[in-house]
Amino acid sequence: MIVTVSPNPSLDRTMSIDRLGHGDVVRSPRSYNEPSGKGVNVAVALHANAIDVVTVLPAGGFTGVQVTGMLSELGVPHIAVPIAEEIRSNVSLVEPDATVTKINEVGPTLDAAEATSLVRKALEQIKAHDWLVLCGTLPEGAVERLYIDLVKGGHGLTARVAVDTSGEPLRNVLPYGPDLVKPNAGELAELTGRALETLGDVVDAAQEIRQLGARAVLASLGSDGAILLDDSGCLFGQARVDRVVSTVGAGDALLAGFLAGGANGRQALHEGLAWAAAAVQNEGTLYRGCRPQIRVDISDDLDRNRALQEPCTAAGLPAGSMA
Repeated sequence: MIVTVSPNPSLDRTMSIDRLGHGDVVRSPRSYNEPSGKGVNVAVALHANAIDVVTVLPAGGFTGVQVTGMLSELGVPHIAVPIAEEIRSNVSLVEPDATVTKINEVGPTLDAAEATSLVRKALEQIKAHDWLVLCGTLPEGAVERLYIDLVKGGHGLTARVAVDTSGEPLRNVLPYGPDLVKPNAGELAELTGRALETLGDVVDAAQEIRQLGARAVLASLGSDGAILLDDSGCLFGQARVDRVVSTVGAGDALLAGFLAGGANGRQALHEGLAWAAAAVQNEGTLYRGCRPQIRVDISDDLDRNRALQEPCTAAGLPAGSMA
């Protein structure tokens, strides 16, 4: 079983546009709504691929009703924790070249009782050796220790814990030894305070994160691929795709595929990259298991005289390459 937690879920509205012009009236010929939040996205991808999963999320207001209703329609097992305030709605504007402009609301404020209930409900789903996957930004309110309490509680139940967040929530949880963290290049740079100009810089930053407490680091690098660093060493992978439609949710698909692939080593990295590559060839946030033919290359012979000196752009996602 994999249990995902999204403390700040959302209703995502994706709108296709021809061009985004500042101050213009922009018309969208096609739009749709989806349940979202990083943990929700991971759960939808896993469920679509017949992996046992349940997602735990706060739900308040009319938007909360919509999100939980959509999860029910998709058949995704979920535990909704009632909260007083309405959860957020986000908008993604997708241009023909796959450029995405996201407008994200801050979200609700959780009081101490609501935050405690979210932690309790998540831990109630856990059994020994399960994965507890903590994803996304934290909402406002009494949530400073939410991820810390979940990591400690998960480990207390002999579960493995993955964390996909950024900034202070990520920094604060590292001393508690999450089994896996999944930062992107920007989050790694922010956390370590260093510029990441080469793949070698990414490896050094990931090693620093491990020294701060993470047991394994899966660093997603956009069009440059992904790096996995753990006790067994370092793996680098890239996936090639013919056409990029939307990059929204690709990192969540990477994490979902990695977990589905065993969450360890070459096969897991291969699966994660394949899921991410499939995700960017589809519209919207959610990867639902469509698997076109995808080439994934994995290397364990990175050295500082060759690949580690290659530039790491990690900015944008040009057609033809995906991580």
